[in-house]
Amino acid sequence: MKIISYNVNGIRSASTKNFFGWLQATDADMICLQEVKALPSQIPEIIVLIEQLGYHHYWFPAEKKGYSGVAILTRIKPNHVEYGCGEEWIDKEGRILRADFDTFSLMSLYMPSGSSGDERQLKKYDFMRFFDTYIADLKIDYPNLIISGDYNICHTAIDIHNPKSNANSSGFLPEEREWMELFLTNGFIDTFRHFNKDPHHYTWWSFRANSRAKNLGWRIDYHLATQPLLERLKKVTILPDAIHSDHCPVLLELTP
Repeated sequence: MKIISYNVNGIRSASTKNFFGWLQATDADMICLQEVKALPSQIPEIIVLIEQLGYHHYWFPAEKKGYSGVAILTRIKPNHVEYGCGEEWIDKEGRILRADFDTFSLMSLYMPSGSSGDERQLKKYDFMRFFDTYIADLKIDYPNLIISGDYNICHTAIDIHNPKSNANSSGFLPEEREWMELFLTNGFIDTFRHFNKDPHHYTWWSFRANSRAKNLGWRIDYHLATQPLLERLKKVTILPDAIHSDHCPVLLELTP
């Protein structure tokens, strides 16, 4: 089973860069999208393409048009889809969507960025505190859980191209890194690092200074899986050659 997480930085923009041709070639079973930046009603041609590829599709856009929003595409119809998390401000921003299947649940997550200033950084901290409690409770009923998405946090120094100069940058602040460490300690596996301990593997690059060509990136997109799924983890691959966004996709493969 192949599961992709991809912050597409606008589904309409990605679709102009052969995103759907690429997606067809990947033959993925499930895709978690972040920053779709569209309502389904705004993209009828894209909906047709998705359905032609054989996917059921579920969308949780932000109230603000052209902003945020998550989606899940899946060839296996879920038993249940949960839209949002019940926290009003988070749900207005379209950040959490979950699909429940027979043997596991899959969440598409788009954590807030704090890079625009102090106010949004405080909102990010609010989200992190809420998410801790929300997931701790959710795991009781859904112990086989995969949370795929853009966490907007680099966990360790090998997850960012220049840890010293970025020590005070949102996304690599000590408080954020400590949160990620604690989140993993509380029952999650960083599936990429389970297989690969090497540096220089990134999922996001600034549009500035030719950063992508120089591989001056950040690893902020993850598939985090609960411990009971450990034996089903087969492989995780970052796909930097897929260029439809400032992020690249991450592919998780599970055994049946």
